[in-house]
Amino acid sequence: MTSDKPHYTGHRQRLKDRFRSGGTQALADYELLELLLYTAIPRRDVKPLAKDLIARFGSYAEVITAPPGQLMEVSGVGDTVITALKLVEASAQKLAQGQIMDKPVLSNWQALIDYCQIKMGHQKTEQFRILFLDRQNRLIADEKQQQGTIDHTPVYPREVIKRALELHSTAIILVHNHPSGDPTPSRDDVDMTKRIEEAGKQLGVLLHDHLIISKSGQTSLKTLGLI
Repeated sequence: MTSDKPHYTGHRQRLKDRFRSGGTQALADYELLELLLYTAIPRRDVKPLAKDLIARFGSYAEVITAPPGQLMEVSGVGDTVITALKLVEASAQKLAQGQIMDKPVLSNWQALIDYCQIKMGHQKTEQFRILFLDRQNRLIADEKQQQGTIDHTPVYPREVIKRALELHSTAIILVHNHPSGDPTPSRDDVDMTKRIEEAGKQLGVLLHDHLIISKSGQTSLKTLGLI
């Protein structure tokens, strides 16, 4: 008598068992992605699709953070798959944000770095964000001020400080990403930071740091002695 169960049913159960007992360390990137995809497409063998996505983008993280337009270029990817992938990305960002929002960030620095890495490390275009702090250095707002091209984002010091004053913020942390993967600050990065620092001093807004984020790591201009 032939079983009515699809051939991949036992395979899925084994993946789930390995994940529950060993966590992400027990699975290859494509296997972790496969577990996610089968919740979106339960009646299909998604192992080939998982492998195709990893082959195209390189890693689980790169698949999750890939732009929807690029994901759609992979055969077998539709709205359901993209929604599942973007839900995981948004959930990771929300969890990381919960570790720092309304908390003193200077004493919780690693959590701040982790959040910025999750939020911006895999972005494909430059993004400039401002973290606004109150007098107790608690994070009260995180806003994207500008988004630019792959290697340039226009930033206007007057607008940065104006927004800080609107939020009654007494200190800020600047954050932007380098899609190239190299978090080394450029001369423009340094010059722009100094202009914002000077504008803030005139109006009582302290610049704590400027973080540059990339998928390979991050750089602090304060640590480099540039602030």
